[in-house]
Amino acid sequence: MLKIKNLHASVEDKAILRGINLEINPGEVHAIMGPNGSGKSTLASVIAGKEEYEVTDGEILLFDEDIDELGPDERAHKGVFLSFQYPVEIPGVSVTNFIKTAINETRKAKGLEDMPANEMLKLIREKAELLEIDRKFLSRSLNEGFSGGEKKRNEIFQMAMLEPKVAILDETDSGLDIDALRIVANGVNKLKTKDNAVIVITHYQRLLDYIVPDFVHVIHEGRIVKSGGKELALELEEKGYDWIKEKANA
Repeated sequence: MLKIKNLHASVEDKAILRGINLEINPGEVHAIMGPNGSGKSTLASVIAGKEEYEVTDGEILLFDEDIDELGPDERAHKGVFLSFQYPVEIPGVSVTNFIKTAINETRKAKGLEDMPANEMLKLIREKAELLEIDRKFLSRSLNEGFSGGEKKRNEIFQMAMLEPKVAILDETDSGLDIDALRIVANGVNKLKTKDNAVIVITHYQRLLDYIVPDFVHVIHEGRIVKSGGKELALELEEKGYDWIKEKANA
């Protein structure tokens, strides 16, 4: 589904990624871990096509198509979803109207007409019920006055509505208390299928207690220096990242 080959990327002429190789198949959950400044969020941003990052070598293939020249909106239309660490507030635009626009723009890109209003309403109700979201929440301005947990929950709702092929959750556990973390993680788990894949970027094991990964990859200085199963995250929790740094520099 998603193949990353020898990926190098920089921002403002500073090299961040220095040869990432990663293959993600349908139905898999991959956790990306590593210390601050190692390149985790840069990798997420580069996959999503953020324009401030420059790919200097390597390639990103989605369903065997090189997407390096595609903008963020085009990648989103092809099934790439990025959940932000700090979601933007948009006063005056309701959660419902935002998601309607996003869905219809994706349909337009595929040559389809807007989703009929009755179908859209039915889909919104189904997904809101699945994620235990109050309908009053859907009429509020996007992220305006939302708590950290509400913002992250809204992003999972967007993910549910858009049904991406590759969902990237960039530190979605940042700033969440245990109850909010459990709600968000349960939502992600309900949306996992054999046809989509999830990339979870996190510092901490606690999120992986709820979203159990098939594979864990540790990034250090822009490279994946160790990969393993879910046990690797537990080992990192016990030993810390200095253990990985020492191995990488040995």
